[in-house]
Amino acid sequence: MTEMTEKATTFLTSQEAPAFPADRTCPYQLPTAYSRLRDEPDALRPVTLYDGRRAWVVTKHEAARRLLADPRLSSDRLHADFPATSPRFKAFRQGSPAFIGMDPPEHGTRRRMTISEFTVKRIKGMRPDVERIVHGFIDDMLAAGPTADLVSQFALPVPSMVICHMLGVPYADHEFFQDASKRLVQAVDADSAVAARDDFERYLDGLITKLESEPGTGLLGKLVTHQLADGEIDRAELISTALLLLVAGHETTASMTSLSVITLLEHPDQHAALRADPSLVPGAVEELLRVLAIADIAGGRIATADIEIDGQLIRAGEGVIVTNSIANRDSSVFEDPDRLDLHRSARHHLSFGYGVHQCLGQNLARLELEVILTVLFDRIPTLRLAVPVEQLTLRPGTTIQGVNELPVTW
Repeated sequence: MTEMTEKATTFLTSQEAPAFPADRTCPYQLPTAYSRLRDEPDALRPVTLYDGRRAWVVTKHEAARRLLADPRLSSDRLHADFPATSPRFKAFRQGSPAFIGMDPPEHGTRRRMTISEFTVKRIKGMRPDVERIVHGFIDDMLAAGPTADLVSQFALPVPSMVICHMLGVPYADHEFFQDASKRLVQAVDADSAVAARDDFERYLDGLITKLESEPGTGLLGKLVTHQLADGEIDRAELISTALLLLVAGHETTASMTSLSVITLLEHPDQHAALRADPSLVPGAVEELLRVLAIADIAGGRIATADIEIDGQLIRAGEGVIVTNSIANRDSSVFEDPDRLDLHRSARHHLSFGYGVHQCLGQNLARLELEVILTVLFDRIPTLRLAVPVEQLTLRPGTTIQGVNELPVTW
């Protein structure tokens, strides 16, 4: 056994390995356990997952970028040793995997079927539609006010309607798929997650059947008319692709919307600067994405070969988790990283990942957040939290970060 292998074996198995993931106690700050990992000198630290297995967590920005671009780290979620972060993970090991859980070349083939709908030019052309949708839900909220639950009345329905418009999914079904999505991504046990996925797949199977006889104009309709009909993708693969796009397309933006509003209202100087200078909005979105980093659980990988990085050896078969919230707080890259600074250049954050698996929908998410933050605070300049921030219930670290309710008033 080489000296490097001895070090890796001893380090992963005998060193202190805190539980992962950890829950936040503040909407916009790291859990204490993550701050400790971030402040240690090593780029990789061992953690203990819910089932008692250990994995590596990557805590440094530069190491995270290198590993996310390393083909020796696999995204294959069907691998028996893939680092599952909760019992819910069982639902993602059943049926056909979505392309987020594939490696090249299969990953690239499936991703290319959808990428034309997410180009910068295509998304830029959606701005008028997004603005119309945002204004419409603010109209409804103001009419029902002066208090509201920002999640159910605004943060969730806005991206739901946008992704329905893009995919060609009937918005009339939004209550069903929002509920199924919530049950899937927030399930606390495997059976509940599998049941939610089954419900979702039955719904999508029926929608695809309808689109086969009545072609639609959205992305899903195009995939049915061309890729499915031509045999480039089978029915199970199409269902898993549609499920991924529909869930990711509204859950993440809804969570970012809620947490962004909380964060800005809790930082009145930054909020005031943003309202005074609308040109800050694109940069503000990047800084909020850096600080909030809502999708830590998406960074799991499994090593298919030994990888040496920064004096540490990751052995083949070991799990690796790139924790975006920690890497985004690397002080060697972001000065005073725990401070919200809407004037800083934060575009190189890792909240959308890096490498071939970089988030397909990042251009859409940026557009939605820019429009939401601009219009919301322009239309409701006196918006404020209706309860102290300490009374908000945060989601656990095992799911997409956010809140399920956000009482506001004006």
